[in-house]
Amino acid sequence: MKSTLTPFRIQIPDSEIQDLHQRLTHTRLPNLVNGTGWQEGTDPAYLRELLHYWAKEYNWRQREEWMNTFAHFLADIEGVKIHFIHAEANRPNAIPLLLMQGWPSSFIQVLDFIPLLTNQAGDAAIHFDVIAVSMPGYAFSELPTEHGMSFARIADLVVYLMVEILGYKRFAVRGSDQGALVQQQIGLKYPERLIGIHRSGITPFLNPLPVDLDEEEKAYQKQVEVWAQRETAYARLQALRPETLLPALADSPAGLASWIIEKFQRWGDCGSDPNTHFGREKLVDNLSLHWFALGGAGAIRLYHEAGRDPGMSGRVEVPTAIAMPLRDGITVPAPRRWAERFYNVQQWTIMESGGHFPEWEVPEELVRDIRKFFVSLST
Repeated sequence: MKSTLTPFRIQIPDSEIQDLHQRLTHTRLPNLVNGTGWQEGTDPAYLRELLHYWAKEYNWRQREEWMNTFAHFLADIEGVKIHFIHAEANRPNAIPLLLMQGWPSSFIQVLDFIPLLTNQAGDAAIHFDVIAVSMPGYAFSELPTEHGMSFARIADLVVYLMVEILGYKRFAVRGSDQGALVQQQIGLKYPERLIGIHRSGITPFLNPLPVDLDEEEKAYQKQVEVWAQRETAYARLQALRPETLLPALADSPAGLASWIIEKFQRWGDCGSDPNTHFGREKLVDNLSLHWFALGGAGAIRLYHEAGRDPGMSGRVEVPTAIAMPLRDGITVPAPRRWAERFYNVQQWTIMESGGHFPEWEVPEELVRDIRKFFVSLST
């Protein structure tokens, strides 16, 4: 593969910031339905307040300056631009750790998390060189314009980045959501490159279902059936008809916010108050990245590409740790035996708090779990 690597600095043009403010100022919203809350989707009252904050109080330039305190890069691999953050521990024998998250998040999910991995005090502690990759379609990686950018293809690009460009012959991975699915493909295609896998959650689907399900798995699958009817309409739309939704996410910041924010409320361990749990400013950081880089639009195409090319299947034999957050609204908490059908599970952690975005929600607890796992692999 041909490749280049260049430093990258986030610098959104003034004209784009002004355009965003204008669109927010002229947002048209329907009348409120009294007492709706979050029961029927995004809380209309919450959305109005959030859009006002985004338009009138939020300061992108200040947030952009904070984001630029991290070392950003763009790798061009065979014409595909991949954005990543590289944070080195500056300690000997640090483990290279690839971080990848998924929709509707962005690298905002890991910005406060990265220093906990690179700057942990104590001579006996394990340290990490962190590489936080934005998948194609996410800010500021390239928005795919042709079919074929599946999880399996992204796995090829990411391995090339880690091994051939950055020089890490073996590395660890930590992921969730779509990022974990890419890392699963790495584990199936390039197991010799991986030290270990740490992920949260697990896919609840397997078609056809195995005939040897135990009683716990049978009960789990009944719960999955109910959950799928209630919670997966968004995924079916994004997988089957992404181009129907895409213009709304690319052209309306209010539409983008409504589509994305509901998932943070539904999937996070936040009840009815995403602001207190996630931080309103960081929620708007995430929205702004999706807006300026068309990530909210481009990222949903990956759902369609995954259907076109599901990639390799089978059990990943690389040593794996799975953290199972009980408050993750995107899935029903799975039993360990189900996860062991997909992975060589050597560490299993039930997380009583935190949801679908644990790097953001419970960073200290997650770092402890990651360190515990990789210490166990080094002894």
